Amino acid sequence: MNPTTFGSVLVANRGEIAVRILRAARAADLRTVAVYSDADRTAPHVREADTAVRLGPAPAAESYLSIPALLRAAERTGAEAVHPGYGFLSERAEFARACADAGLVFVGPPADVIELMGRKDEARRVAVAAGVPVVPAVAGSEAELRERAVTDFRYPLLVKAAAGGGGKGMRVVRHPDDLAAAVAAAKREALSAFGDDTVLLEQYVERGRHVEVQVVADAFGTVIHLFDRDCSVQRRHQKVIEEAPAPTIPGQMREVVTSAAVRLAREVGYVNAGTVEFLVAGDGSEQRAYFLEMNTRLQVEHPVTECVTGIDLVRLQFDIAQGRPLPIRQGQVTVTGHAMEARVYAEDPSAGFLPQAGLAQRVRWSPRARVDAALDGGQRVGTWYDPLLGKVIVHRATREAARRALVDALDDTAILGLTTNLGFLRRLAASAEYRDAAIDTAWLDRHPEAFPPASPDVALCAAAWALAGVDTDPHDPFAIADGWRAAAAPADVLVELAHRGNRHVLRVDRPGGVVAELAATDQQVHRRWAVHEVAADRGLLRLEIDGLVHEVLLEADRHRVTVGHRGDAFPFVRPDVAAATAAVASGDGLVIAPMPGTVLAVHVEKGSAVVAGEVLAVLEAMKMELPLRAPFDGAVDEVTAAAGQQVPLGQALFTVVPHAPAEEST
Repeated sequence: MNPTTFGSVLVANRGEIAVRILRAARAADLRTVAVYSDADRTAPHVREADTAVRLGPAPAAESYLSIPALLRAAERTGAEAVHPGYGFLSERAEFARACADAGLVFVGPPADVIELMGRKDEARRVAVAAGVPVVPAVAGSEAELRERAVTDFRYPLLVKAAAGGGGKGMRVVRHPDDLAAAVAAAKREALSAFGDDTVLLEQYVERGRHVEVQVVADAFGTVIHLFDRDCSVQRRHQKVIEEAPAPTIPGQMREVVTSAAVRLAREVGYVNAGTVEFLVAGDGSEQRAYFLEMNTRLQVEHPVTECVTGIDLVRLQFDIAQGRPLPIRQGQVTVTGHAMEARVYAEDPSAGFLPQAGLAQRVRWSPRARVDAALDGGQRVGTWYDPLLGKVIVHRATREAARRALVDALDDTAILGLTTNLGFLRRLAASAEYRDAAIDTAWLDRHPEAFPPASPDVALCAAAWALAGVDTDPHDPFAIADGWRAAAAPADVLVELAHRGNRHVLRVDRPGGVVAELAATDQQVHRRWAVHEVAADRGLLRLEIDGLVHEVLLEADRHRVTVGHRGDAFPFVRPDVAAATAAVASGDGLVIAPMPGTVLAVHVEKGSAVVAGEVLAVLEAMKMELPLRAPFDGAVDEVTAAAGQQVPLGQALFTVVPHAPAEEST
């Protein structure tokens, strides 16, 4: 039996890539082992595996980045191989060596190759030896870099960390006066991220296209490519939408990059799956390609290559790791159609793409796309790990058909309760710029306001319509939505909602099919929509609004309703209910947070005498200020609220006790 044959594999990763690999392993008749941190105990990848083992606490250094913990997990479960996925330890040579020393098969390239190609300066030397074109660059001390910038380059320049990747330790410099600060900043960031502050100085190529080539190689010297991908749609060097094949390179340039990628992989003795990245500049016959780096692992965007070639890359990785020769030759690899992938992140595009955290109350992935994801409704997303939630992938006969399918799939997708980039992705995919393949690697950074947040109008109309038809607790006056009034015929239902600090009052006539928003000043009709309900099923609502059918996903409770529409999630607060709830407490004097929010101010302390209705504190939630009031006359017995504190729904903030009754005189 081949000594590399194995029957079980441990996936040293989490999230959507762990689920992807676990499913591929099961399809290959391998027993599967998942690992998890305390933060991921109930995560989908844990449920997906045959066996799962705890690594440690939530911090990655104590769990997914802990080589000893991973090796102990493999030993405890009897795993014979380890697949690193991407991120975490996937490109750490010391992990590949540790696996080999422990008798485990590492599903990836040899440790020496990972180490060599993981350094951009060394990778450049290998590329030059293989006859692969490279961007002019130099390394050296800060003084040497400043000197070479004057003698060897023209601005703009790119300062880049020699170790690592992911955009860390990278700065574009457009003026000589900014070079020293950029080098110093890049060195600090590189040292923090990679433990190595060596940086390169490169000629920066304006308006370049990021084109990469998927290569696979077996242990018998066979190296082939699976054609190319375009990953030019980036923000701050992080990919957003990828596609295959690359739409802007002619056949001659495709031959240049694919043959160069194969030469590079052969030169370095590569084994398993990897990606060679190029920067392509210019147009038509004037195009030139420059080697960027090699990723010695599976790529996030590997599904688009799988779609157009029909080859399961993860299954191929397992075959190669077990010592089997490649089952295909270069001439057998063909490309059919066009594929696109959109990366769904927990991040806020309107706030500079800052990572977000929170509870994904409801999640709906498109049934019209391949979805690689590991996010379910009711799952909490923290800040411990990369904010990638999933990938929406489509494959159609042409690029334009694929683009339209991607827009449709993003329309189908909704994540409520957690801020994501879904709406931004939908607007980007639907844009003329993306349709025309006009977006280069720096386009989004040059046009930060290109795809602003969508209007909440459709979501506002849908929320009002839905709330006006809800039958809830008949004893709760703030939940009644039947329009009843004393001694008169039923009136239209009034619904009050707030969004991003703006209050809206809407009059809903469901039998008449009208939703009207009233002006804040005179309560006259400000605007109106003609509405007809097409279908409703468990929070999924199809409404005809002014002659156009929209599909929305709704999640509602007494205080708020969130509407998902075309990828965006619109949270609306019910100010009447929220304010009323904030003004009361339970009968035992416990005052709780009626919504998740931030305590702006605390007006009392323990022992303070208060009267019914007196404001104890002010809570900011959904950009609204809510007063927290004393439920009755008495004294404050307990205070757990503090200014600046972030509190979840239902947290106890104050306890008020009534005044003791006066003693009767005798």
